[in-house]
Amino acid sequence: MFQINENYPKLPGSYLFSEIGRRVNAFQKEHPEQEIIRLGIGDVTRPLMPSVVRAMHAAVDEMSRAETFRGYAPEQGYEFLRTRIARHDFASRGCDISPDEIFVSDGAKCDVSNIQEIFSTDCRIAVGDPVYPVYVDANVMAGRAGEYDPDTLRWSRVIYLPCTEENGFVPELPEETPDLIYLCSPNNPTGTAMNRQELQKWVDYANREHAVILFDAAYEAYIHENNIPHSIFECPGAKTCAIEIRSFSKTAGFTGVRLGYTVVPRELVTAGGQALHPLWIRRQSTRFNGVSYIQQQAGAAVYTEEGQREVEESIAYYMENAKRIREGLQAAGFTASGGVNAPYIWLKTPGGLSSWQFFDQLLEQYGLVGTPGAGFGACGEGYFRLTAFGSHENTDRAMERLRRGTFG
Repeated sequence: MFQINENYPKLPGSYLFSEIGRRVNAFQKEHPEQEIIRLGIGDVTRPLMPSVVRAMHAAVDEMSRAETFRGYAPEQGYEFLRTRIARHDFASRGCDISPDEIFVSDGAKCDVSNIQEIFSTDCRIAVGDPVYPVYVDANVMAGRAGEYDPDTLRWSRVIYLPCTEENGFVPELPEETPDLIYLCSPNNPTGTAMNRQELQKWVDYANREHAVILFDAAYEAYIHENNIPHSIFECPGAKTCAIEIRSFSKTAGFTGVRLGYTVVPRELVTAGGQALHPLWIRRQSTRFNGVSYIQQQAGAAVYTEEGQREVEESIAYYMENAKRIREGLQAAGFTASGGVNAPYIWLKTPGGLSSWQFFDQLLEQYGLVGTPGAGFGACGEGYFRLTAFGSHENTDRAMERLRRGTFG
């Protein structure tokens, strides 16, 4: 008789955003007349940029002709895209990353989940708390997390790095030594970004302890302050201890297109001398058929002069929303942070409400949807995440509803 992977049933309850969807759908079914403004899930709302649309149409036209048709894409990605990534995202910032160290994928979420496969299940992982749930859940599925305690919202073998108001929501070096360290900057959910000195501290620590940093830079395009690194490879020594994962989803509105990439430096080796770069090539060539030519041409268009101008305009639009949310919350008496280098705003729940109680009250009384902080971990309890991925009009209306609200 077949058996189920014993790690999957360990996952507690439903996935955070699935539970949000369930509650919203149930409420909407009972109150079809209620207009709901969604500031919860971080999905973009602006249409694809014109330069990207033209590139996709041109690629489809190529695929329709026998002489220019393309089948399976290279597992690592087409060189025309990897070369542009290396030049724009890294060389322009003084980072020595070659195109053959870049692996094009269908998105950062997949890479964040899949990269842990090349490490032993004995490895201890460290994550910030609150944390993007995929980091932990992927390691639960791999059998690396231990047992779950529903009272503490924590796994027995995971090393949690509290990110609280007291430490500015920036993780501090752990007392226990991890093997794998997940860092996200700018951070989801708190919206906090580590400055150069804070990130360098982690690079030095990882090299000293022979640990690997899995650096999620999905929101680097939203950075506006000068002392915030856009890449971990801006820090000396990072190529011997770090893997960086990026996404086109929030940068260029590709949530429905799917495109991202991961950087695995050739210098990154185990203490025994095993290089990770060929292992990731082997994994991808075995379990991945590559990203379509159409998607990769769309990604290449992002790096054109026109594409970069359109990206800047789109990000400026969302960051204006972030400013309106942060300032609107503060004017209404909330304690709020983030929204400066990231499209996320992190606020304290008012009146002693738990994060799910606040979620329900916002939905039922004001028709607003956000994300409960408890869904991101124990240190997220008592907090709430709002996203800037809406229209200016809906953002202003949401802030007006909050300003008039009474909570508790």
